[in-house]
Amino acid sequence: MDRPEKIIVLDDEAELRNMLQRFLTGQGFEVRVVADSKRLDRYLLREPFDLLVLDLMMEPEDGLSVCRRLRAEGQTLPILMLTAKGDPVDKVVGLEMGADDYLAKPFLPRELVARIRALLRRQKMAAGEPTVTSNKVRFGDFCLDVGKQMLTRAGESVEIHSAQMLLLHALGSSPNRPVSRDNLIARTRGRDHDALDRSIDVQVLRLRQIVEDDPSKPRFIKTVWGVGYMLMADIEP
Repeated sequence: MDRPEKIIVLDDEAELRNMLQRFLTGQGFEVRVVADSKRLDRYLLREPFDLLVLDLMMEPEDGLSVCRRLRAEGQTLPILMLTAKGDPVDKVVGLEMGADDYLAKPFLPRELVARIRALLRRQKMAAGEPTVTSNKVRFGDFCLDVGKQMLTRAGESVEIHSAQMLLLHALGSSPNRPVSRDNLIARTRGRDHDALDRSIDVQVLRLRQIVEDDPSKPRFIKTVWGVGYMLMADIEP
C-alpha cells in the first residue's frame, strides 16, 4: 500500500492552520502544521515532505523570504504560496522567488486540494519516478531488461556505450512517461560524467542513432516539449 503524501503547512494564523490540517487530513494527506519558519526548518531537517503550503504575509520572516532561502539551500519540494493579496505583482514575485503555484485568500478548499494534487503530479512527472524496476520493456525489435541494464535487438546483444545505456535505463525505468532533462542528467552523470557531452540532447541524439530507423523522425524516444524525453515502449512482466 502506498504511503500518504506528506504536506507541511506554514501559516501564522492558528485558525487557518487547524482548518487546513483537518481538511487536508480528511483528503488522505499526512499533514504537519507549523507557526513559524524555525519550526519549519526543524521539520524539514527531520523528515521528508512532498509539498509545502506557505503563507506569504508572516512575521518575522515572511513567505517570500522563506521561499527564497529554501531554494538557495537547495530545497526542491513543491511550494504552494498563500496570500491575502490579489495583486498580480505579488504572484510574479512569489513565483520568481521559487514558488511553484499561488493561491489568493479567501479560497475554496476544493481548489486548494486540486492545486496540491496538480503540483504533486507535476513533481512526479518531472522527477521521472521509476515505474518498473525489473521488467522488460520492448520497442520495435529492441528489448531492454531494466533490472539487468541489457539491450538486445531481435534476441541479439546490442553494443552500446555506457553513457547511452544509462540514459536508456533512465527512460526505460519510466516508460511512456516524460522524464525531465534535469532528472536525466542527474541519473546519468552520476557514474559516467566524463563520457557525457555538455547537453543531454546530444546524448539523446546518439541514442536515437542506435535505436531509431530515422533519428530525425523518432518513433520510440519522443521529445516532450518543455519537459524532456519519453520512451514509448510495451512493458512485459
